[in-house]
Amino acid sequence: MLRESVTTIKGVGDKFAEALALANIYTVEDLLYYFPYRYDVFEIKPLNELIHDDKVTIEGRVIHDPSLSFYGKKKSRLTFTVETEGVAIKAVMFNRAFAKKQINADDTVTLTGKWDAHRLQITVSNYKKGPAEEQASIQPMYPLKGELTNIKLKKVVSAAIKEYINDVEEIIPEEYLKAYKIPDRKHAILAMHFPNDRQLLKHARRRFTYEEFLLFQLKMQLLRKIKRESTTGNAQHYDPSKTQEFIQSLPFTLTGAQTSSLNQILADMKSPYRMNRLLQGDVGSGKTAVAAICLCATISANRQGALMVPTEILAEQHYQSLCDMFGERASIVLLTGSVKGKKRREVTEAIKDHKVDIVVGTHALIQEDVVFANLGFAIVDEQHRFGVEQRRVLRSKGLHPDVLFMTATPIPRTLAITAFGDMDVSIIDEMPSGRKEIETFWTKENTFERVLNFIEKRVSFDEQAYVICPLIEESDKLDIQNTVDLFHQLQEFYSSEVQVGLMHGRLSAVEKEEVMNRFAKNEIQVLVSTTVVEVGVNVPNATVMVIYDAERFGLSQLHQLRGRVGRSDKQSYCILIADPKGEVGKERMKIMTETTNGFELSEQDLKLRGPGDFFGKKQSGLPEFKVADMIHDYKALETARADAQDIIESNKLENDVKYKGLQKLLENDSYMRKKLD
Repeated sequence: MLRESVTTIKGVGDKFAEALALANIYTVEDLLYYFPYRYDVFEIKPLNELIHDDKVTIEGRVIHDPSLSFYGKKKSRLTFTVETEGVAIKAVMFNRAFAKKQINADDTVTLTGKWDAHRLQITVSNYKKGPAEEQASIQPMYPLKGELTNIKLKKVVSAAIKEYINDVEEIIPEEYLKAYKIPDRKHAILAMHFPNDRQLLKHARRRFTYEEFLLFQLKMQLLRKIKRESTTGNAQHYDPSKTQEFIQSLPFTLTGAQTSSLNQILADMKSPYRMNRLLQGDVGSGKTAVAAICLCATISANRQGALMVPTEILAEQHYQSLCDMFGERASIVLLTGSVKGKKRREVTEAIKDHKVDIVVGTHALIQEDVVFANLGFAIVDEQHRFGVEQRRVLRSKGLHPDVLFMTATPIPRTLAITAFGDMDVSIIDEMPSGRKEIETFWTKENTFERVLNFIEKRVSFDEQAYVICPLIEESDKLDIQNTVDLFHQLQEFYSSEVQVGLMHGRLSAVEKEEVMNRFAKNEIQVLVSTTVVEVGVNVPNATVMVIYDAERFGLSQLHQLRGRVGRSDKQSYCILIADPKGEVGKERMKIMTETTNGFELSEQDLKLRGPGDFFGKKQSGLPEFKVADMIHDYKALETARADAQDIIESNKLENDVKYKGLQKLLENDSYMRKKLD
């Protein structure tokens, strides 16, 4: 019945159905689940409890007839004074000239709008004649498209509820409703559309928050299970003693977090299912060391390993560090776009004949001519820099190789398990001992010369510096420093002994490589750059990071940039040059100077920016929830994930009649069908 067209509802004709279709409402079910996006609460509070700039409702007596004035083209301003609690409050209404005839002296009115505590003034967005008791205290506000209005929607939703509410089926088993004290589906729908009080609305929202998270997590867990079970017979019988011997040969001791993550990965390698794991770790936390140990394990199981990275310079750095770690224990080759002709053929033949144990490379690894003899372990570093298809091709290079994705972008665990719900997540949230913390300072542009003198002093100690800028060339629209101008300024400021380099996204790949190689060799002492250096460049000699117009960046991006320094035992510095106008910008700078922990920063960034901005809208893969909010409702997200895991692992969907509603929903889900095809 709920799948019937909206035209079956009383009062919905073909024309109104067309208007509803613009909001993706085609069926009765679509309409019932088209929830308000906010609620206007008409609650009278004492004047001394009203908060400046908040939306408030006041009730009072109009002292004199309103005064109307016009300005601009057809714009109007209506002002009058109301008395409430013996205080005269000024009311201002814009572009409501018609209200002059409706509001008269001595009328009692209820006004809702923005409160200015300093002027004792309310800018009215909503008004009604009469006292507040005569109105509903909570008014739902729907997302509107085309010719839809709140009044029309409320009317048609009311008709749909009267006619169809009893056809709504419960999908969450009774035990969960009782455990979490949440209402059943029917009562929750009713409270979402027509809440009698805040408490009922709060519980209805809690119910749909949990339901949305549970359904999403069930999909993720189910996909994981199906993927795992399709790759049985994949256990890697590695030699624990050789692996332990390799660990002991390293010139450092693993941190607790490294050991914990390593054990999780090695357990996956032993299991008969293919590993699909994300390894998160802050810049410098030691992800590469963990990856190297896993590569050693796969070699001892007579398999090959592959490490794919986004840039040639990063591939060369990883190749060099793996050669240093393994010595004679393994045959390691480098495969990038620069390896061509005869040399490339020799390398690909060696890989095919299993004369090579580990291949380090860029996307050159996934070309057709690269055929592995027995790929057992594939690592994708800075995984977000590769497309889904590129990662899939690497996976297909072996018979279900174990795959480890690595990222230095700290993502709060709550979000990681949602965004990467079909992966297992390991986290290295501990830094190696002895590493000096980067000192971070926030200053304004008028101190820039002092900053440049500081850089010159560090260069005199044979150290290097980055200076980061948001723009490449001058922009009329944005009054911010630009890279090319800054490069010329610094060339003029420094003597010929300090070499200044320029790096930005418009340079060709070859030009970028050349600049970075010169910087890595200390032929360039100060590198002026856009954010292209954000990921994966390792220049241990660089100790100063200056970020111009720092307020234009999010916390996570600032942290990534800061992570380009502090890569040796020398003291490193990050200087933020910023003059933020808003409170959020100031808060961001303050947080940056107070913590160097990437996970703490990412939590703060989420609160300030929201998940869409945090991940980037295009590649986030985050689901769109109608009611749930992953930041504010993170506890519900964790609860739903644990419940989903239990339901899937215990096969409750198939074996317990109480879960039939959930099973049916998942079977009809278009996302699941698309993923499984």
